[in-house]
Amino acid sequence: MARTMSSQSPDPHDPDPYRPEQHNPERHRPERQSPGPHGPGPHSPDLRLLRLLAEGASAEELTEAGGGEAGRLALQVHRTLAQHRRREAQLSALFETATDLAASRDLDTVLQAIVRRARQLLGTDTAYLTLPDPEAGDTYMRTTDGSVSPLFQSLRLELGHGLGGLVAQTAQPYATSDYRTDTRFHHTRNIDAGVGDEGLVAILGVPLLLEKKVIGVLFAADRSPRPFAPDEVALLCAFAAHAAVALDTRSAMAELAEANAVIREHAEAMQRAERAHDRLTDLVLRGGDVADVADAVSRLLGGPVSVVEGEPAEPALAEALTESRTSGRAVLHEGAWVCAVMAGQQQLGALVLTNRPLLGDADRRLFERASIVTALLLLLRRSVAEAENRVRGELLSDLLAAPDRDPAGLVQRGLRLGVDLRKPHVLLAASAADAPRGRLAHAATQFLFGRGGVSAEQGEEVALLLPAADLPEVTARQAAAQLGALLGVPVTVGGAGPASGPAALATAYAEALRCAKALVALDRAGEGASASGLGFLGVLLGDARDVSGFVRATLGPLLEYDTQRGTELVRTLHAYFASGASLTRAKDDLHVHVNTVVQRLDRIGALLGRDWNQPERALELQLAVKLHFLAAD
Repeated sequence: MARTMSSQSPDPHDPDPYRPEQHNPERHRPERQSPGPHGPGPHSPDLRLLRLLAEGASAEELTEAGGGEAGRLALQVHRTLAQHRRREAQLSALFETATDLAASRDLDTVLQAIVRRARQLLGTDTAYLTLPDPEAGDTYMRTTDGSVSPLFQSLRLELGHGLGGLVAQTAQPYATSDYRTDTRFHHTRNIDAGVGDEGLVAILGVPLLLEKKVIGVLFAADRSPRPFAPDEVALLCAFAAHAAVALDTRSAMAELAEANAVIREHAEAMQRAERAHDRLTDLVLRGGDVADVADAVSRLLGGPVSVVEGEPAEPALAEALTESRTSGRAVLHEGAWVCAVMAGQQQLGALVLTNRPLLGDADRRLFERASIVTALLLLLRRSVAEAENRVRGELLSDLLAAPDRDPAGLVQRGLRLGVDLRKPHVLLAASAADAPRGRLAHAATQFLFGRGGVSAEQGEEVALLLPAADLPEVTARQAAAQLGALLGVPVTVGGAGPASGPAALATAYAEALRCAKALVALDRAGEGASASGLGFLGVLLGDARDVSGFVRATLGPLLEYDTQRGTELVRTLHAYFASGASLTRAKDDLHVHVNTVVQRLDRIGALLGRDWNQPERALELQLAVKLHFLAAD
């Protein structure tokens, strides 16, 4: 039966605004009259056909009203009017959809309106839209209209499967009058189950194209077999184009929002960096110190910041510092950010930020910029320290040259320069055969930075005066290692002290100088040691002459063994050396059997080590034994 089109626009909420109007037999009709003898009169069939057309009669009513040429023309006019009205309704729906898009309505609302209007204008039972899910690797039902099956509404379709898969692959519309028997696309159990649960038979699918790329599929379907005319396919394609525009607009708006967020974040980072730069610059201009910079950066980044000057003692931190120095960036180390503080190729220290494991690019650059400011302050402080050290160095040179000339005056000069010579100090004598003395003096200034010490060139060596924070043996070893690292060549350091007062300090330096020369003579250049670390040579070189300490350090295991067991290992060792290492003469001197001497010597070897009878060790033992018995006498 042909459909009769209303002269008014279709109701968008009417599921089928173009259904045939029901014929009302009681409707008032003009009485049908026969034409007069002179042409069509008021009751002629032609006029009746025109009245029926004007009143919107159905095709059946027109056929009943008259045949012949007039009836055929009336039916043709009826079909033309219906087609124009249908196109008017389609254009109106497309215009409304375009208006929705221009108004930037919510995407869900726009897509739902598109699917609903497509269903109404095509007069199908259902319409639906599917979109791909890149994360899941399939497609899903985005919007449905007229669907009654929850299974169908939640259906997910494998890529390339079903009628929609064929449309997506070919980027062309596809229609089937009977989905269940159509073998031109790949059927799957879950898709067929969903379609069957909805009761769909005839399905038309068209692609949503965006720059020749399929971004979804729009469907119209009936629960009974039916063909889809070309104008219906074209109409659904037009709706699909609107849906593609809506999706592209949403994507563009999302990208724009993301870009705006990035721009805002960048602008905030720039403003924050500008504030940080102004704050750090103000600190420097006001004479702020490294601690002030660390405190300011700590507040800016929301985490404690500490400054490590020189080489860190922790091996893991030193490794992270090496990585930062190589990359030129702050690095994450065990939950803390570490940034090397550099002046050219010279490492001055490090900044360490804790309690901020996540650090954005902007904050990371701020942290790295703070390391540059810290380097400037450290260089400034070092320059001031070097200038002060030159003045203090004159004090140290005068003290070592003539400590007895004016001791009180030297003490007063030291107090004015911030050096209290009355307190205990350690004296170091450093020498480097492969580096000029000027370079060594500069390295000594760097080594003393932050330690409160003084250095001065003294002959071929460099003298260093440091507060007695540790034993001279330990301080000498540290100085040899760090000065060697700064110069890149071996540095030999002798240590002495602690001592206080000009005369005692000068005497301590003389001992440190003797220790340094002894290290070179013993082929131990590049090491650091004091008299206590040179064995019996230390007894000879040291001014304190700690004989008892040397004896205890050398013969301690034997003395303890004799005291606990009442043996005579020390006396046996003395007799053995006195007899020129002769077992026979030693047993006569001791009045024991030769086997007893052998057993005692074996015990001595077990307590002192297998090398006890080697020349250098034997000489040390002989001296210790003689000093022991001299002290006993």
